[in-house]
Amino acid sequence: MSVRDIRLFGDPILRSVASPVVDFDKQIRSLVQDLTDTLLAAPGAGLAAPQIGVGLRVFVYHVDDIIGHLVNPVLSLSERTQDGDEGCLSIPGLTFGCTRAYGVVARGFDMHGEPVVIEGTETLARCLQHETDHLDGVLFVDRLDTDTHKLAMKAIRAAQWVGGAEPVVKQSPHPMFGRGM
Repeated sequence: MSVRDIRLFGDPILRSVASPVVDFDKQIRSLVQDLTDTLLAAPGAGLAAPQIGVGLRVFVYHVDDIIGHLVNPVLSLSERTQDGDEGCLSIPGLTFGCTRAYGVVARGFDMHGEPVVIEGTETLARCLQHETDHLDGVLFVDRLDTDTHKLAMKAIRAAQWVGGAEPVVKQSPHPMFGRGM
C-alpha cells in the first residue's frame, strides 16, 4: 500500500461527481488502504478518493482515534446545525468557519460490500458531510457565506501552493478508470 499525492484546489477531479462503486474487489480494498495511508501521513480527519485522483464514491476518516471508511455513502442530516472551523487537505493551511448539520446518519457499504451505518455528531458529522461533498464535486469553500467565501478565495489565490504547474490528472487504478457501469 502507499501514500498517494493529494490533489489541490484547481484540479478538475475535485469538481467532478464521483461514480458509484459497483465491484467490491481487491482494487477497492487497495484503494481504501491507500486512502488510509495517505490520510494518516497527511494528517487529516478525512480523505475522499477524488482527492487522490480516483473518481469513485469512497472515503476514509480518522476522528476521535477511530479510523473508518465508507463506500457509496448516503447521508441523512439533522435539522440542528453547528458552526466551526473547517479545513481541507486539498486546500492546505487554510481554515474558515463553516455551518454544517450537527448530526448525521451515513449509510453505505464497507470495502467488502457489507452494509454499514455510521451515526455521528459534531466532528464526525462534519467530516462525513465534508467527505461526501468531495464525492459530489463540492468543496467546503462552496458552503461558506458570501463574505467568508470571498476571503477564502482571496487566501487561496495568495497561497504558496497556488500557481504551480498544471495538475496532472492520473488514471484510476480501478479497471473502470473511475467510471461506474
